Amino acid sequence: MLDSATVSELDLALVHALQVRPRAAWTDLAPLLGATAVTLARRWERLTAEGLAWVSAVPGPAFPRGGCTAFVFVRCAPAARERLAGRLARLREAVTVELVAPGRADLMLDVLTPDLAGAARFLGEKLAVLPDVLDVECVFATSLYAEGSRWRLGSLDAAQLSALNRSGGADGAGGPVSDLTASDHVLLDALVADGRTRLTELADLIGSSAATVRRRLGRLTASGIVAFRCDIAPAVSGLPLSVTFRGRAPASDVNRLHRTLATLPECRLLAAVTGCANVLATYWLRDIGSVQQRETAACAQLPSLDVTERVLGMRTVKRMGHLLDDDGRRVGVCPIRPW
Repeated sequence: MLDSATVSELDLALVHALQVRPRAAWTDLAPLLGATAVTLARRWERLTAEGLAWVSAVPGPAFPRGGCTAFVFVRCAPAARERLAGRLARLREAVTVELVAPGRADLMLDVLTPDLAGAARFLGEKLAVLPDVLDVECVFATSLYAEGSRWRLGSLDAAQLSALNRSGGADGAGGPVSDLTASDHVLLDALVADGRTRLTELADLIGSSAATVRRRLGRLTASGIVAFRCDIAPAVSGLPLSVTFRGRAPASDVNRLHRTLATLPECRLLAAVTGCANVLATYWLRDIGSVQQRETAACAQLPSLDVTERVLGMRTVKRMGHLLDDDGRRVGVCPIRPW
């Protein structure tokens, strides 16, 4: 495991700031973090070069209205786990690929497609035909209460967060976006790989001006089609363990999830899903001993929750299109295109 001492307090503050405003200018962040813009730029360059942190474009809050989010549990032969994980990581629809402790499943996938038909094609035409796949279970998200772009590191104080939120301007003038254009797809492809790509570089890609690109990105984000998020390696988070709880709760209690389980600071993902176990929650924890503690706390906050399965992550191969090494550092990208 990587030594978190290689990450400074300024690095942690910078990452938290970029979780709140992923495309903020260094000049905007400098006074809030007590450093020069040049220093922040150099810090970020080092973090990204070492695969410790990165910003990318992801589906926004409007995605569930038409798009499809699925969680797929795949079983394979023990000797095929690494090989199959590598193959799955090359599939665009499988935006996240995680090797889990062998049990009912060997791999867990987060799958994003533009619609249900796209999910059906992925399951039947891409996943099912892979020779190492022995069994597949798929559940679909009906509500998403927490996900990676909303998770925060917790390094900034209340005053810094307040100033950061006040300084964030909106460029989303104009009406809602109904359909993506060819230029939009070019922009999103670039921003999935690097969410902080300069406006001038984006403008060159589509033969437009930086001002036009700024307005278009503003409309895409204001419409909820796209969001930006800052992801980090375990060396930055200090939370090297991932565990996914699957459970059942009465339908009348499911909508309370966002007021209970999602408020826990380690909660990375929380969804109401189809299937017998209608709740799925992923937490990032410090050690394996925290698994029982977190489950106990979750059940205390939602007594009607019956945890039926605890899926322990062994290694994340791919997270939202970015390929990771054994230490969770980014080493490449397999761009997603769920829009």
